[in-house]
Amino acid sequence: MKTAEHPFRFVTAAYLTRICNQKARTLAELSRDLEACSDASIFYHTFQSLGRYHFLTEGFSNDFAQWVLASCNRAVLAEKLASLDIRDYLALAELRSDLRQLVDDYCRAHPQFAEQSAFEPFYFCEGIEVTVPLDREARTLEEFCEALRNMSNAAFQYHFIASRLRLHLRTNDFSHWIETELALPTLAKRANQIDIYTNTLDSGREKLLSLAERELAR
Repeated sequence: MKTAEHPFRFVTAAYLTRICNQKARTLAELSRDLEACSDASIFYHTFQSLGRYHFLTEGFSNDFAQWVLASCNRAVLAEKLASLDIRDYLALAELRSDLRQLVDDYCRAHPQFAEQSAFEPFYFCEGIEVTVPLDREARTLEEFCEALRNMSNAAFQYHFIASRLRLHLRTNDFSHWIETELALPTLAKRANQIDIYTNTLDSGREKLLSLAERELAR
């Protein structure tokens, strides 16, 4: 089994939540604020919210869809917002544009709902990321498996979900390292195919560990 020239260095991340000055009471206001809010806010309500709902395997995993359903009672729009797969986005600007386009299209098609007041307003927030390098690294697949067994959900989310925005690739930190450093492209591809929507963070980590252990056993 190959030893990596560059070890995988594990990092965890914590997020401080800051409430922004944008508050939407209608779908029209949601569209306006989607255009004006910060990238950190888009990240908080999509990539980061997936981690907050990590224990759910049903329902909507981004805050915009949750609010549109629960406070605006617009199930069709909520489903469309939830259908955006964050794995398809390498930049928050693209995700922001698609979110706003869906809201705008719905408002044009259903103008009677555009200015209808929600039961509760949507408060835009930001997640201020604080990263902490962990005292652990891996140079072999065996060491990688051992680290996975003891990994927190926060570290798994950082490396498996949020990493696409850092790498600007349609992959994650784990798969990228497994392919480039261990020369295991099939394992890397299978790891990247783990569905982050039908799995919790716990079950996603367990599936990755199972794939890596199966490779070790070959």
